[in-house]
Amino acid sequence: MRTMKPSTRAFPVETRPAADGGRAIGSLIQEARSLKDADLERIATYQRERGVRFGEAAVALRLADRNDVLEALSRQFQYTAGFSGTESDRELVAAADPFSDQADAFRELRSRLLFEVPGDVPRRALAVVSPEVGDGKTYLAANLAVTFSQLGARTLLIDADLRTPRLHRLLRVRPRAGLSSALAGFGAAAELVSPVPGVPNLHLLPAGAVPPNPLELLQRQPFGALMHEMLQQFEHVVVDTPAATRGADSRAVAARCGATIVVARRDRSRLEALQGLLRALSRGPSRIAGVVMNAH
Repeated sequence: MRTMKPSTRAFPVETRPAADGGRAIGSLIQEARSLKDADLERIATYQRERGVRFGEAAVALRLADRNDVLEALSRQFQYTAGFSGTESDRELVAAADPFSDQADAFRELRSRLLFEVPGDVPRRALAVVSPEVGDGKTYLAANLAVTFSQLGARTLLIDADLRTPRLHRLLRVRPRAGLSSALAGFGAAAELVSPVPGVPNLHLLPAGAVPPNPLELLQRQPFGALMHEMLQQFEHVVVDTPAATRGADSRAVAARCGATIVVARRDRSRLEALQGLLRALSRGPSRIAGVVMNAH
């Protein structure tokens, strides 16, 4: 994944203390491996004698392995270090393989959005749009949301693809009513948000049932009110959208979010389609935060 420099600030910088912050790594490893106090003493003695870190000593004594140490460090710093499931392992790399080059690319994108992009709005949602189906917008939206959650900040991922939603499958959230129900007046949005299993601080507002009139629902005033409400409850809000070839849905969502990032696919996306989407977005109120070239 290669990024172009963004052009407007999308998010504020806010963090929260880790749930396991302040706990010693020995306590976390002991809990994970059911070690006895005598085992901890052996590790501590080895650590003092060899001048190594506690985790290194535990691995050297075969009382823990590298994954145990990484998990303990991740819990200390509230950093997701594992996410199982075939589809999730393949696509949700920021959670399933957070030390990979792909995950680093998402953290780099997050940093650019946070630090390199000046702006006059303290908090705004980020719409993720693409010109065509298969460009990787859901892949980017999900992984970017994970990286924001790894800052320790309450993060919301909204599936506004009311035509072909799939974030609930990718994030292993049980199918239920979602955005479409809230926009149709059948439920409060806050009651339809679910925590994402295995990813601290990340929440999902799923698309819900596919409605017969997705564009109309997204263009009505209740969607703007919903976005305002969610921005009061979450530090970061990332919104997935349908591809532009599906209609004007993505532009309607972008107009309510305030910031937009455009995804294209290397050696696949058509330049004409990408330029057309950028021109259309530039005529709306949302600021284009950048363009990402997806090589995944």
